[in-house]
Amino acid sequence: MTPNDTSPTAADTRLDEINTQWSLLRLAQATSFADSGPARQALALRYSGAIRRYVGALVRNQQDADEVAQDVLVRILRGDFGGADPQRGRFRDLLKVAIRNMVRTFWDRQQRRTGVNLDVATVADEGSDAEADAAWQATWQKSVLDMVWRALASYEQGHVGCVAHTVLRLRADYPDDDSDQLAARLSTATGKKFAPPATRQQLRRARLRFAQLLVEEISHGLKDASPAAVEEELTDLGLLEYVRDFLPSDWRECGELREAAV
Repeated sequence: MTPNDTSPTAADTRLDEINTQWSLLRLAQATSFADSGPARQALALRYSGAIRRYVGALVRNQQDADEVAQDVLVRILRGDFGGADPQRGRFRDLLKVAIRNMVRTFWDRQQRRTGVNLDVATVADEGSDAEADAAWQATWQKSVLDMVWRALASYEQGHVGCVAHTVLRLRADYPDDDSDQLAARLSTATGKKFAPPATRQQLRRARLRFAQLLVEEISHGLKDASPAAVEEELTDLGLLEYVRDFLPSDWRECGELREAAV
């Protein structure tokens, strides 16, 4: 679950194999654009939604919010986040601070342009701190879950016979289905007959795989990816419910999720 300490280049590492924010940032800081360009693009794509929603919580004018969010993405694409370091804290906190600083810079620039005497600190925080922080947390939570869903889809595609993403997506889309109905939907979706007991088993496995991928995703943004730190981050983001059923009594010692006995 911990990041790789090496500093790979794009020439010898595929981006889909680089699974940490910090590894992407190291690549994004490379001197050669051939090495850094794809990593910067991946970072921008990965966090564009979270960035725009958070800026929108700080800047009420939507046109201004679009401009600031675009500036943040341009900075990422330029490789301007070279000072980011896991020793300084969680990745999402560092990104949040960077965005707030850019909002302040935007309002400072607006003040100079218009000649209006504004209290930059006040205007930059025109959305309440509590509201903005709640928006950032909700935004980050959604981004994490979106990335885990994509990882689960990729896992299914890479494993013949796996239906983890399909069955879990069906359960999420049709939460009121009973076992018979879910089995019928899974059979239709896969073209393979699934009886209710087999469907329930597949669903349990899918939930465990989703929980494991979620723990991996959370650990990638932490300096300390210990089980206790991961659990704290999951709790802070309101995501612990997705893994609670798979936390064994020795979780903080072994750091391994396990399927609950049935």
